[in-house]
Amino acid sequence: MQKISVYIIAYNEAEKVAQTIESVRWADEVIVVDSNSTDGTQDIATNLGARVVQVTFKGFGDLRNQAIAACSHDWIFSVDADERCTPEVAAEVRAIVNDPASLDVWRVPRRNYFMGRWIRHSGWYPNFRQPQLFRKGAMSYDLKPVHEGYVLHTDKPLGTLKNQIWQFPFKNMAEVMHKANRYSSLGAEKIVHKRITMGSALAHGLWSFVKHYVFKRGFLDGWAGFVIALGNFEGTYYRYVKALEMQKGQEWKAPQISQRGN
Repeated sequence: MQKISVYIIAYNEAEKVAQTIESVRWADEVIVVDSNSTDGTQDIATNLGARVVQVTFKGFGDLRNQAIAACSHDWIFSVDADERCTPEVAAEVRAIVNDPASLDVWRVPRRNYFMGRWIRHSGWYPNFRQPQLFRKGAMSYDLKPVHEGYVLHTDKPLGTLKNQIWQFPFKNMAEVMHKANRYSSLGAEKIVHKRITMGSALAHGLWSFVKHYVFKRGFLDGWAGFVIALGNFEGTYYRYVKALEMQKGQEWKAPQISQRGN
């Protein structure tokens, strides 16, 4: 029987991390990679039997690579603090890792719950992030601060699980706004080299709204779909504005009041 390590990245996830850990207690090892939470996340994880590893946040790519290094077993399953592993996924994962002919790296589909409903459109169903199940050594992450990519170290193609994990991305509108603010700051670093104007920032934001609400049929998800599209507009628009702010530097800073003698 092959052994599985599960890693969970967390920062101030006291309200979510317990259910996440409970959903993966079938694994041989559960590691919570914490970035110095201040809300008791570490204590909750330890009390549930998880091993807590502290990693100073230097971007999500670095954080995930550090998480891989902390895992002890040959197979790794990555679950974020807002995700829940279903029994169906757990059974499928066990079958994959115990198959000698298995592929090395697997994508995991996610089903999202937001504003009291399961989201069926808006680019959220089923959606994927980086591959979440892989042999140790078969995959690593690039060092982008947010929306990090992955690098394969295997010649085998990607597999895709049949069953879906559940994701609960936001508990309220405050979290939606907080994530848009945080991710736009991190994302600004990735595009600061581009030519940006306030007009182009607005155009990128509007396109993000239209893409999610119209082309990804967010309008079929009711008000939840509108909020998702609006959140993408805000995150995209402010990412470009913050990058422009970095480019302007001193030009955008408040002038100093000159001190004149009497």
